[in-house]
Amino acid sequence: MHLTLLPRTRRVSSGVVKALVVGAVTVSLALLGGCGDDKASTNPSKSPSPSSAASSATPSPSPSPSATVKPSDNLDALKVSGDYGKPPKLTFKHPWAINKTQSKVLKKGDGAKVSADSTVAVNYSAWVGRTGKEFDSSYDKKFSHQQLAYFPLNGVVPGFQKGLQGHHVGDRVLIAIAGKDGYDSAGGNPQIGVKVGDTLIFVVDIAGATLKSAEGAAVKPVPGLPTVTLSGDKPTVKIPSDNPPDKTTVQPLIKGTGPKVKANDNVTTRSVTVLWSGGKVVDDSWKTPFTPQTDPSTGQTSPIRLKAMQQAMVGQRVGSRLLIVFPPGTAYPNGDKSQGISKDDTVVMVVDILFSQPQQ
Repeated sequence: MHLTLLPRTRRVSSGVVKALVVGAVTVSLALLGGCGDDKASTNPSKSPSPSSAASSATPSPSPSPSATVKPSDNLDALKVSGDYGKPPKLTFKHPWAINKTQSKVLKKGDGAKVSADSTVAVNYSAWVGRTGKEFDSSYDKKFSHQQLAYFPLNGVVPGFQKGLQGHHVGDRVLIAIAGKDGYDSAGGNPQIGVKVGDTLIFVVDIAGATLKSAEGAAVKPVPGLPTVTLSGDKPTVKIPSDNPPDKTTVQPLIKGTGPKVKANDNVTTRSVTVLWSGGKVVDDSWKTPFTPQTDPSTGQTSPIRLKAMQQAMVGQRVGSRLLIVFPPGTAYPNGDKSQGISKDDTVVMVVDILFSQPQQ
């Protein structure tokens, strides 16, 4: 099963992923029991079916392993080899535990900084500190997946938020999650061999994170199109005296360097919408503090509701700022009375593409 850590108090199914409700946190993990050898194993046995996992998501408390191992105050005993983007190998003597959740950058990236409310895209491998057993990996087909995991950090177990917050896209991060930040509140999780007090160890490659605003190279303005000026990160649109284009026009103002948006992706954006006639602002998401939105039924970033806007972003890269001009009948074929848009209006949008996530 895929490690997709999803919003609290909600159980979901996403593709082959089955969410497992553990206490007050919904998580999806490879389900593996068994004991360990003297070194961490990277050859786990096959996981039981996801359906069997959901039937016992709130196990009885297990004795804390802290009585048999003195928790460490550092990560020095954990040795990781392997390159970013490839399966990591972890060696350590077990049982092993950490006194509090800690993280360490193994390979430094130069991408966007991960904040407490970011949605992230990661690859990872995970082990139980007490047994040394690997219980999940997005790199390993033995866990029935080989794909990036996506999740919002403000909807996961505290150890993940603590472990990834402040790091950057492109980082490989070693995280040791203390029991109190993992499964202790749920009484452990025997289906993956976790007892109360167990430390969970993750090696995480951060492949993407929600941006706060567009990032990339500026593009020279095109004559005859609206001009955009900035006050901080907030764009202001000025409509020219020229006649509007008669076809949908997508003009990058900033070219991002992130992944290209695909047709069915769920995309996180900020945007301002202006009418060509009169320059009236009819919608502006910069008026309120930015918080990445997720669909509570799937844990994914919320899909764009305006079909024409979604289509206009296809092929553009995350990090881009787009100026989009929609002729009458394209963005709002029937108008939108709630926003004061008629079916005869030419609609102008400035859109920052902040994150893109495949539908799952």
